[in-house]
Amino acid sequence: MRVYRPVGTVGPMPVLCFIHGGGWVLMDLDSHDPVCRALSNAAACVVVAVDYRLAPEARFPAAVDDCFAVLKWISEEAESLGVDSSRIAVGGDSAGGNLAAVMALLSKRDNGPSLVGQVLHCPVTDYSFKTKSYRDNSDGYLLTQEAMRWFWAHYLGEGSDGTDTLASPLQAESLTGLPAALVQTAEFDPLLDEGRAYADRLRESGVSVTYTEYAGVVHDPWLMFGVVPKGRQAVDEAGAFLRHRFDG
Repeated sequence: MRVYRPVGTVGPMPVLCFIHGGGWVLMDLDSHDPVCRALSNAAACVVVAVDYRLAPEARFPAAVDDCFAVLKWISEEAESLGVDSSRIAVGGDSAGGNLAAVMALLSKRDNGPSLVGQVLHCPVTDYSFKTKSYRDNSDGYLLTQEAMRWFWAHYLGEGSDGTDTLASPLQAESLTGLPAALVQTAEFDPLLDEGRAYADRLRESGVSVTYTEYAGVVHDPWLMFGVVPKGRQAVDEAGAFLRHRFDG
């Protein structure tokens, strides 16, 4: 793990459990260090970034287990961390958004920490390649359909079911009772439709949802926030959403 604290803050702080993207195979704490720093400042909160085990050396559900262990640790060790256990949120981008959504489901199902919000940026939500956005954005827009098939194959391996709720949260029987969500998608992203579908299902389940589709950008503008204005906007929107949830 890596812990970020806004400069000059004192007292028990709200905390975001952040889970990085990279198709469950790539990236790490360093790849998302700028994003974590930006979110910590934008949300005025502590950020605990999770360095979960990567596939294919550690296949599903290893990453799920690691992230849930950290989430529970944050709650249990809140005092020593200087955070407020009643103000915990989860968030992540792409495969990290998938794992953040799964953390919200697991916390409800297995009596985990009570969460005040979830931030899902360009999340993977379903093991399916049949959406219109997968057809329209299959190639030429940074993340490709071929790459997603490669990521899923490495993550699941042989014998794992991609429709398992802990791999495909969109397949969950019920999403009722989950924390309020911010779901962000990108126009030119194969994952656009499944992110929108997850936001729709959350809303239909009575969950408070803020949904934003960022026009004219490719997958994961968070990672480009230093050079892509809409990436900066997406980070700032996440920060504002989290501040609101922490203050609520």
